[in-house]
Amino acid sequence: MRIHDDFSCTVEVVPDEHVWVPSPQPGVSRMMLDRMGAEHARATSLVRYEPGASFAAHSHPGGEEILVLDGTFSDESADYPAGWYLRNPAGSAHQPHSATGALIFVKLWQMDADDAACVRLDTRVPANWHLQHGRKVCELHAHGREQVRLIRVPAGAALFAEAIPSAEVLVLSGAIQGLRRTLGPTGWLRLPQGHYPTVCAGEQGATVWVKTGHLTREVGGRA
Repeated sequence: MRIHDDFSCTVEVVPDEHVWVPSPQPGVSRMMLDRMGAEHARATSLVRYEPGASFAAHSHPGGEEILVLDGTFSDESADYPAGWYLRNPAGSAHQPHSATGALIFVKLWQMDADDAACVRLDTRVPANWHLQHGRKVCELHAHGREQVRLIRVPAGAALFAEAIPSAEVLVLSGAIQGLRRTLGPTGWLRLPQGHYPTVCAGEQGATVWVKTGHLTREVGGRA
């Protein structure tokens, strides 16, 4: 299966286009944003757990990155309400479930082999945020050229002040103006290398998850 697998192209996915597909596990469905492979794939998805849904214990040979968007996501180590950022390095294993239901943003098979960081960070804690260039920033992870953060962008402000090596953006609240469309909460944008001064927050501002620098290396046989 190949979905939005040409990483040299801009992709914008608005919430109205979300198509939820049942996973092999009852009570768990996925909205696939990009994907290269079958059930064990390099993938970026929104994943929805119905109350009581669970997976059997399994490993992640290529690592797993999670942002909890709604509800409470759990594994054998803890319960993680909305706002938690989790990073499970390559080779890690867990048994995820949700007693009350959850919506999470997930990236699979997208970590460097030498990135061994295990991250558990509550983005709701004010101390995890700092002021940078006139906006609030919560640093989530950095490794090599890759940088992951949450940014609160003021109304009308450009998301990127200068050219970027590559970027992915998930809107958490408010809205941003993409290259062609306005993206509200759970809207997703992927940008190749370039300068994007017109990608900016809407009139109410926006809070976004942003990853930069990770698509400059070869991905799935494409640069």
